[in-house]
Amino acid sequence: MRAWERYFEAMQKVVEDVRATQGNAIERAATIMADTTQKGGIIYGFGTGHSHLVADDAFWRAATPANYCALLEQSATGSFEITKSYNIENLYGIGSNIVDYHRITPDDCLIVISNSGNNIAPVDAALRAREKGIPVIAITAVSYSEFLTTKHRAGVKLKDVADVVLDNCSLIGDATVEIEGFPMKVGSSSTIPNVFLHTAVLTEMVEILVKRGFEPDVYYNGHMAFMDEGCAEHNDKLVDKYFYRIRNL
Repeated sequence: MRAWERYFEAMQKVVEDVRATQGNAIERAATIMADTTQKGGIIYGFGTGHSHLVADDAFWRAATPANYCALLEQSATGSFEITKSYNIENLYGIGSNIVDYHRITPDDCLIVISNSGNNIAPVDAALRAREKGIPVIAITAVSYSEFLTTKHRAGVKLKDVADVVLDNCSLIGDATVEIEGFPMKVGSSSTIPNVFLHTAVLTEMVEILVKRGFEPDVYYNGHMAFMDEGCAEHNDKLVDKYFYRIRNL
């Protein structure tokens, strides 16, 4: 079996592990988001380093709730000056400042994405949110997090301070495929299950709301809007509705 095939096989197992073990947590997280939405709140997603890709993926895109806001702190995402971002995401005060700066309230909720669950900024964000009574949902690799030595001076990791923990079942070291003659595994294992989990929760949230008789705000794809005036008008109304509430919109 070629390396790419072994990667497919490994990732299919990770995703199946998530499906087999995370159903209850997905439904609990989706219920928190549904409650937030019914209260008129915003669902905030925050991740540093490569974890920010998960939040970015759900922001202002097709088939995704419009009351979702990605908190993209550029100094900590690695979108530029990437090696500096590792130092930034391990500074105290960054995560708590993000929560305060964006005026997140208990009517909102915060999804914090961190594969290791061990960098300081994501943990700080979760701690500050809990202090303010904001529901916190974590997406992390539980086994990997438990394997690591705690960085945070409070002696906690992300999984320890969230209301709901979504385990991405990613592998220790975030690597999957052994190659004969090469000293390390290759092929990251965290982004794919992170995106699966994140999107699954948002999808479940919509179904919960519809069953409650509440119609959530969801965007059409931009190409559908280009071809259909009704879709375009729908999207434009949602942008207008949230433009002054979501700073990055």
